[in-house]
Amino acid sequence: MAKSLKWCVGVLLVVLLAAPLHAAAAKTYQVTGPVLEVTSDMIVVQKGQDRWEIARDASTKVTGDLKVGAKVTIEYRMTATSVEVKPATAKKSAAPKKK
Repeated sequence: MAKSLKWCVGVLLVVLLAAPLHAAAAKTYQVTGPVLEVTSDMIVVQKGQDRWEIARDASTKVTGDLKVGAKVTIEYRMTATSVEVKPATAKKSAAPKKK
């Protein structure tokens, strides 16, 4: 009995500790198209009429021969690099004051 109780408590702790880690991960997105340009810190892909510039670094996993003209699918995440909060403005009254 005590052994199964310890096991249940252990499972509960794992679930509770793992939940915030899963929630913190940013949503992933994909873009597919031919490569227009490749540098050490960027891959440029044509998607329809749009040119997508996706940043990359040493941790970016690349499988295959990444070169101009190759068709690729890039998985990426959107992460804020800065946030500027503007002060709230006072609302103007709907009707002008009469004297």
